[in-house]
Formats: sequence, structure tokens, C-alpha cells
Amino acid sequence: MAEYYWDNQIEYLRNTRWLYYNDDYLEFLVERVWRIKQAVHMIDYGCGFGYMGLKLLPLLPVGSRYTGLDQGSELIKHAKELFAHTSYQAEFIECDIETVQVERAYDIAISHAFLLHMSEPRMILEKMIGSVVDGGRVICFEPHWIANMSSYVLSGIEQSSFMQLGVLQKLYEQDASRSGKDGNIGMKIPAMLSQLGVRGVECRVSDRVNFLDQHMAEQDKHTLYNAFIEEGLGAMPDNRNEINAQLMERGLTAEEANNQYEAEVSFAKTFNENEYMTYAPNMKITSGIVNR
Repeated sequence: MAEYYWDNQIEYLRNTRWLYYNDDYLEFLVERVWRIKQAVHMIDYGCGFGYMGLKLLPLLPVGSRYTGLDQGSELIKHAKELFAHTSYQAEFIECDIETVQVERAYDIAISHAFLLHMSEPRMILEKMIGSVVDGGRVICFEPHWIANMSSYVLSGIEQSSFMQLGVLQKLYEQDASRSGKDGNIGMKIPAMLSQLGVRGVECRVSDRVNFLDQHMAEQDKHTLYNAFIEEGLGAMPDNRNEINAQLMERGLTAEEANNQYEAEVSFAKTFNENEYMTYAPNMKITSGIVNR
């Protein structure tokens, strides 16, 4: 069996997920937007190491349960180890989500930064809808990459010098057309859910804005800077020829690919721990109710 890519990305996932949300905003969603007043059984598609379970279970009514589905054996192993140190009711199932059959037994089905990696995200949404009881809720936390790319400010630097939004939009759209995997899916999910019969659909945006402040505590600054780099913000790109070849395979012209490479190099050379930078991930949070 081929090695599962995300099994080797556990440290990256652990070091960067916190960039997306403030805890009080998740609490606001649970209590004021979704109005979850009774214990629920939640199923997480592409759960990874159970990140969303760890974030949401403390906010949900006592007695709530969590089931995580993921293909990664190491991710599932790590999730079980993490949850063993909690009192939460949780189970984890290693499976291929594209083929697994899930019974209609859950109150909430969620995904987090998962559908963008699926070649047939609509099919996964259908599975999510099919797994919740009547009156259950589907919640998708998914990105809109081009909004993400437009949401950096490196103090004193014109953004256009290191972020080619037009080229990136072309790249993302051609990726989606070729493979079905869509980094801009977050803004498309409201329409997709409505078309699949989900009602009361609404979309929010993650609240967190990360600010690398030269007056913050040194350890906090170091942690945030390293998280930015792991997230790919200001990281030095690899070999020019290899990167350019990959970009051209994805649909850019030779000139566009080289300009994109130069922009990433410029960003990497400019950005360091002693700069001011503001970054908003802009995750889109779409939810709706399944009424059959």
C-alpha cells in the first residue's frame, strides 16, 4: 500500500491549525449561531489527529460524542493517544472515506480543510448529508485560497512584489479543472449544499488575524514566525528548475512560472522574525440543516 502523505505531516498540522480560529469565536458559533443545546454525536470526515474534536468537544453540551474518519494510520494512532488523556467519548475509524459506508446515525457531520483535497468533493458532501439524522447539521470548515493569498501584509512592502494574485487564481482554477481538487472550495460549498437539499445554509469566515508584533514576548514571536514558515508563508522555494517545471505542468507559461518563483524568493528573502506581518487565513465556515 502506498504511503499516505498526511501521515508524515502530523507536526505540520499540530504547529499550524491554531492559526485559523480564536477559541471564543468557536464558542460563539456553537452557542449563538448553531445553538447546540443538547448532547450530540459528531462525525468528522478527514479527522486527522482529531483537531476539531479537541476544539469543539469542550464547547458542546456534556455527553457529546465524537467519531473521526481518516485514511492515515499514523494520524489515527496519534488521535487515539491524544484522546486517551481526555474524558471525552471518542472513536476513530481508519478507512477510505471515498468508499466507506456510513450509517445515518449522527447529529452533526463536519469536515475541516479536507474537501479541498478530494477529487470529488460533491460526493463527499453527499456522504456527509447521508450520515446525519433528520434535523441534523452539516458543517464545513474549508479554505478559499485566493482570499487567503490576498490577506498578508508585510510592513513596508508592496504586496504585489511578492504575491501575484492573478497568476495564483489562474493556477488554482486550472488545478481544480484538471484534478477536481479545489483550494477555493470554501466559497462554493454554500451553493453545493443548497443544491443537495440542505436548508438554512449560511457561511461565516474565521475570525483570527495573526500579527507578528515586534513588541510581543520573544517566545510567542518565535512560535508565530515558525508557524508562518511551516504554513508556507515566506518559506524559501526549492530548486528553480523543478519548481518552474511543476508550475508549467499545472498550466502556467514559462514566464508566469519564473515570475512566480521570483516572487516567492523575494518574499523569503524579505520576511524574517524581526519583521511586522499580519495574516488572516479566511477559512470559510458553512453550515446547514438536513430535513428529509
